[in-house]
Amino acid sequence: MTDETRTDIGTPTPEELRDQIEHTRDELGQTIEALAAKADVKAQVKEQAAEKAAMVREQVRAKAGRAAQLVKDKTPVPVQDKAGKAALAAGAALVVFLLVRRIRRRR
Repeated sequence: MTDETRTDIGTPTPEELRDQIEHTRDELGQTIEALAAKADVKAQVKEQAAEKAAMVREQVRAKAGRAAQLVKDKTPVPVQDKAGKAALAAGAALVVFLLVRRIRRRR
Protein backbone atom coordinates (compact mmCIF):
# COMPACT_ATOMS: atom_id res chain seq x y z
CA MET A 1 0.00 0.00 0.00
CA THR A 2 1.36 3.42 -0.94
CA ASP A 3 0.19 6.93 -0.17
CA GLU A 4 -0.47 7.46 -3.87
CA THR A 5 -3.13 4.79 -4.50
CA ARG A 6 -6.49 3.90 -3.00
CA THR A 7 -6.92 0.66 -1.19
CA ASP A 8 -9.27 -1.97 -2.55
CA ILE A 9 -12.06 -1.06 -0.11
CA GLY A 10 -12.28 2.57 -1.28
CA THR A 11 -10.53 4.30 1.62
CA PRO A 12 -9.08 7.67 0.56
CA THR A 13 -5.33 8.11 0.58
CA PRO A 14 -3.71 10.51 3.05
CA GLU A 15 -3.17 13.01 0.19
CA GLU A 16 -6.87 12.85 -0.73
CA LEU A 17 -7.78 13.37 2.92
CA ARG A 18 -5.48 16.42 3.11
CA ASP A 19 -7.13 17.83 -0.02
CA GLN A 20 -10.59 17.23 1.43
CA ILE A 21 -9.60 18.89 4.70
CA GLU A 22 -8.19 21.91 2.86
CA HIS A 23 -11.33 22.18 0.73
CA THR A 24 -13.54 21.93 3.84
CA ARG A 25 -11.48 24.63 5.57
CA ASP A 26 -11.88 26.94 2.59
CA GLU A 27 -15.65 26.40 2.54
CA LEU A 28 -15.87 26.93 6.29
CA GLY A 29 -13.88 30.16 6.01
CA GLN A 30 -16.21 31.45 3.29
CA THR A 31 -19.26 30.50 5.35
CA ILE A 32 -17.89 32.32 8.40
CA GLU A 33 -17.18 35.42 6.32
CA ALA A 34 -20.71 35.37 4.93
CA LEU A 35 -22.22 34.99 8.39
CA ALA A 36 -20.04 37.78 9.76
CA ALA A 37 -21.15 40.06 6.92
CA LYS A 38 -24.81 39.29 7.66
CA ALA A 39 -24.27 39.97 11.35
CA ASP A 40 -22.59 43.34 10.69
CA VAL A 41 -25.72 45.50 10.83
CA LYS A 42 -23.74 48.73 10.95
CA ALA A 43 -22.01 47.93 7.65
CA GLN A 44 -25.31 46.94 6.05
CA VAL A 45 -26.94 50.21 7.11
CA LYS A 46 -23.95 52.18 5.85
CA GLU A 47 -24.07 50.38 2.49
CA GLN A 48 -27.81 50.95 2.14
CA ALA A 49 -27.37 54.64 3.00
CA ALA A 50 -24.64 54.98 0.38
CA GLU A 51 -26.82 53.31 -2.23
CA LYS A 52 -29.76 55.56 -1.38
CA ALA A 53 -27.57 58.67 -1.48
CA ALA A 54 -26.25 57.68 -4.91
CA MET A 55 -29.80 57.16 -6.13
CA VAL A 56 -30.91 60.56 -4.78
CA ARG A 57 -27.86 62.26 -6.37
CA GLU A 58 -28.74 60.71 -9.71
CA GLN A 59 -32.36 61.87 -9.40
CA VAL A 60 -31.23 65.40 -8.53
CA ARG A 61 -28.85 65.47 -11.51
CA ALA A 62 -31.59 64.29 -13.83
CA LYS A 63 -34.06 66.89 -12.55
CA ALA A 64 -31.45 69.65 -12.72
CA GLY A 65 -30.66 68.66 -16.30
CA ARG A 66 -34.32 68.74 -17.25
CA ALA A 67 -34.78 72.11 -15.51
CA ALA A 68 -31.73 73.57 -17.27
CA GLN A 69 -32.99 72.33 -20.63
CA LEU A 70 -36.45 73.77 -19.93
CA VAL A 71 -34.96 77.17 -19.03
CA LYS A 72 -32.80 77.09 -22.14
CA ASP A 73 -35.78 76.19 -24.32
CA LYS A 74 -37.94 78.99 -22.85
CA THR A 75 -35.25 81.70 -22.87
CA PRO A 76 -35.17 83.87 -26.01
CA VAL A 77 -31.97 83.73 -28.10
CA PRO A 78 -31.02 87.42 -27.52
CA VAL A 79 -31.18 86.86 -23.76
CA GLN A 80 -29.05 83.72 -24.10
CA ASP A 81 -26.47 85.69 -26.07
CA LYS A 82 -26.33 88.42 -23.45
CA ALA A 83 -26.07 85.84 -20.65
CA GLY A 84 -23.18 84.16 -22.47
CA LYS A 85 -21.39 87.46 -22.88
CA ALA A 86 -21.99 88.31 -19.22
CA ALA A 87 -20.60 84.95 -18.14
CA LEU A 88 -17.52 85.50 -20.31
CA ALA A 89 -17.00 88.96 -18.84
CA ALA A 90 -17.42 87.62 -15.30
CA GLY A 91 -14.87 84.87 -16.00
CA ALA A 92 -12.38 87.40 -17.38
CA ALA A 93 -12.91 89.65 -14.36
CA LEU A 94 -12.27 86.71 -12.04
CA VAL A 95 -9.03 85.85 -13.83
CA VAL A 96 -7.84 89.47 -13.60
CA PHE A 97 -8.78 89.62 -9.91
CA LEU A 98 -6.86 86.41 -9.15
CA LEU A 99 -3.79 87.61 -11.05
CA VAL A 100 -3.78 90.97 -9.24
CA ARG A 101 -4.16 89.25 -5.89
CA ARG A 102 -1.33 86.85 -6.65
CA ILE A 103 0.97 89.68 -7.69
CA ARG A 104 0.19 91.63 -4.51
CA ARG A 105 0.91 88.59 -2.32
CA ARG A 106 4.36 88.18 -3.84
CA ARG A 107 5.38 91.74 -2.94
